[in-house]
Amino acid sequence: MKLEIARGLFLVGALAVASLAMAAWEQPRTQVFSSFNEDASCPLPRIAKASVATQPDHDLLLFVFGLSQGLKP
Repeated sequence: MKLEIARGLFLVGALAVASLAMAAWEQPRTQVFSSFNEDASCPLPRIAKASVATQPDHDLLLFVFGLSQGLKP
């Protein structure tokens, strides 16, 4: 088999695999929730308010930094 034919077959195979991967790749689509499906999309009532205000965790950034430093050899 000639080198040009082998290159052509490899290119066709690579393009076929890439197109199959792109077709199989499942991305979330943008959807608009209608009022008909409101019960399924909103588990809490709209008037429900948080009883306790959430406080930011100031040590979270330090914790994440420590985790990233621990991964280095």
